[in-house]
Amino acid sequence: MSESVREVPAFVARDGARAAGVRGAARPTAREWAKHTALFLLTALTMTWAGVSFALSTLAPEPDVAAPSMPLDYLTFVPKYFVLALLAEGSYALAHPHFIVEGLKFAAALLSILLAHESGHYVACRLYGVDATLPFFIPMPPPFMAGTLGAFIKIRSPIPSRRALFDIGVAGPLAGFAVIIPVACAALLMATPEPPTPDGATVILFNNPLLLRLLAVPLGVKNLEGMGANSFYLAAWIGLLVTSLNLLPVGQLDGGHAVYSVLGRRVHWWAGRVAFLSMLALAPLGWLWHGVPSGALYVILLFIMLRMPHPQPRDEHDPLGTTRNLVALLTLLVFALSFLPFPLTLK
Repeated sequence: MSESVREVPAFVARDGARAAGVRGAARPTAREWAKHTALFLLTALTMTWAGVSFALSTLAPEPDVAAPSMPLDYLTFVPKYFVLALLAEGSYALAHPHFIVEGLKFAAALLSILLAHESGHYVACRLYGVDATLPFFIPMPPPFMAGTLGAFIKIRSPIPSRRALFDIGVAGPLAGFAVIIPVACAALLMATPEPPTPDGATVILFNNPLLLRLLAVPLGVKNLEGMGANSFYLAAWIGLLVTSLNLLPVGQLDGGHAVYSVLGRRVHWWAGRVAFLSMLALAPLGWLWHGVPSGALYVILLFIMLRMPHPQPRDEHDPLGTTRNLVALLTLLVFALSFLPFPLTLK
């Protein structure tokens, strides 16, 4: 790789990258635009329905389905109950349109966060001439998993240098975090007290990341723990969870790319295993202290990431420079503001 390529800055124009010898990325075809747009719109629909489900909480009527009397009856009971529950939510929401508005606010906020995250990766790839797909948005039947399993881009050509790997890796979480901040501010400005919980009801508590705790002080929210989970709060909370997961220093996660770029291959190898063992040790405590096996999700994700080999940049010797090292510290701060070892508590 020539010296001129090593000197390509993080946000150089695409034509400049080509002049430096970097292969240009292929432009998306009309068919690709259609496929990715369809996935985006379908995810917007499932997210909206999930937002409606969050807003309705226990208000929608329970479907009238006879309890199964035999084990085989569960084969039809579960899908029947699921469909009738969605129909009950839909009819209740149509009769009370403000719940649909809440669902749209949730979907718009969370989609903006995910789109900013993946666009950060995609734009950085284009600037370096790295061939990558448009963002894939993954819809999920509501009300599961906030109506989505997230989004990703697929890189289809080698990474030219450590600088390129670093810029592509951190551009996503930093861009997404920049959108999370105003969404979180809107959530706190619209804060209302949590409504009383019926006696004997099971409650899922959303534990607050450090960012929300810090923003609550200047925005005048004195009792963050007693705040109701409005649509913007849920979007910001999920966005912070996704950001923290991506910034774990493991494998091909964004944090793994950053560690590989800044500290090298050997430290990346050890950091991934330390993170995995740490979460493995914390997982039982989450079940014991908070009643939720959320730590197991971290462990499963990190195990999968450890099984995937990290892409090797063509040039591993180009220096990152002072600016990128400072950005690395900023990225570490973003992780600290987003990460919670125990996101949920069940009471």
